Amino acid sequence: MRTCLTLQKRNRVASRARGVVLLALLLALALGGIGLMAAVDVWSVTRQREREQELLFVGDQYRQAIQRYYFAAPSGTPRVLPGSLEALLEDDRYPMPIHHLRRLYPDPISGKLEWGLVRAGEQISGVYSLSESKPLKRAGFVPAYQQFGGKESYRDWVFAFAPPANSGTVAPVPTSPPPSRSPPAPPINPNRRNPA
Repeated sequence: MRTCLTLQKRNRVASRARGVVLLALLLALALGGIGLMAAVDVWSVTRQREREQELLFVGDQYRQAIQRYYFAAPSGTPRVLPGSLEALLEDDRYPMPIHHLRRLYPDPISGKLEWGLVRAGEQISGVYSLSESKPLKRAGFVPAYQQFGGKESYRDWVFAFAPPANSGTVAPVPTSPPPSRSPPAPPINPNRRNPA
């Protein structure tokens, strides 16, 4: 009988120990899950900031390519904006095409190759993201993009080139070759003796 009571006590103690271990395991899993959720939040914010930086870079690449296209008009032809983004890849206004942009970049926010286009008639003067997401970056932009501060969505970040006021100008035709620029001669010091 005594052995039976001892066995029952041992079983109760063992079952209590298993319950405590199970409770500790559940608590550890809950804390691990909370920690993992916090890590995912930090990672997603970091990833969104990286995408914003990439959008600023890519948008500026498009703006600069449109500007280069405009100012690269062949001599004697009117300066115009490109009719498509593909025209930035191969400007066929010259016998040898000029590449103002190496490739068409996807929108870093949406991941798609589709951009919103700022149009001036049939010509493109800029691009913007089609994403309606709210940006994290609200201030601290470079001077060229100060207007992005406080915008409500990435769609409001417009990367556009504004041609000068006399936009119907014709690219100048050179009348004579530009003068060659040779470095200025060093000043002659009459008091200095020739070492030779």
